[in-house]
Amino acid sequence: MSSSTASASGARKQPTAVSRMKQDYMRLKRDPLPYITAEPLPNNILEWHYCVKGPEDSPYYGGYYHGTLLFPREFPFKPPSIYMLTPNGRFKINTRLCLSISDFHPDTWNPTWCVGTILTGLLSFMLESTPTLGSIESSNYDKQVFAQKSLAFNLRNTNFCELFPDIVSEIKQRLQGTQAGSSSSSSSSAASASKSSSSGAATKRTKGNSSTTDATDSPQTSASNGEQSTMPTDACDANGSVALGAAAAGVDLGGGVAGPAALKNCARNSYLNWQSIYSNLVIVICFAIFALIVNYVIKNLNQE
Repeated sequence: MSSSTASASGARKQPTAVSRMKQDYMRLKRDPLPYITAEPLPNNILEWHYCVKGPEDSPYYGGYYHGTLLFPREFPFKPPSIYMLTPNGRFKINTRLCLSISDFHPDTWNPTWCVGTILTGLLSFMLESTPTLGSIESSNYDKQVFAQKSLAFNLRNTNFCELFPDIVSEIKQRLQGTQAGSSSSSSSSAASASKSSSSGAATKRTKGNSSTTDATDSPQTSASNGEQSTMPTDACDANGSVALGAAAAGVDLGGGVAGPAALKNCARNSYLNWQSIYSNLVIVICFAIFALIVNYVIKNLNQE
């Protein structure tokens, strides 16, 4: 009889804060708050960790903001201390925030307020720009930058990862999607640059081949103007022989390694260059023979 009375008395002596925390926890699980998730530490129900997701119509959109609520043993008759741990552009981190729902203002505290009320008030004040002790000023752009950085930042916090596994999975999926998008964008840029480079090289080779053809088809014009036809310089020099030897050795004159394509281009360009020289030589010999014949005919006519 006495033992049952003692157990009942022990149950009645359970701290008010603990029983109230349990009630608030069950209420949050039953009716979740929009944009807000909260969990107490398994070994200390008086220390709660929260995660606020940035609302869509705010500069905090896309961010995850982690913080803590430290409740006194006199709760709900005394307010908690509120901290923000994730850089956000609105509040200082690891600093007690001066809010009407925090221990900075016990005179405005209402014992009927629960954990959900405190976190809802925190989010409401976060979306405002009213200055207070512990707040900072920043532009919307800065807040958006903080929102993007908050994903990786929170993953480095052990308590965050242990208390919010679903949010951690969500963050990791977003980071993987961002990295995949960046990799795809980088690949597309590299492919575009490679395509542009290939197009430029092809245009250069086409112009070089056209110039060589013109010099071969009209050697007299080139000779009369005293100009020397120029060969394409794709891993070859003006003569083609030096670059051809370099290509055969697997060395590119531009500083890279010459492959079969470069060797083939050098051989073709060298062949075209020698062909042009042979053509000019044949024409010169023909002119010389023609001049000798004309001279011979003129001498015969003079003798007659």
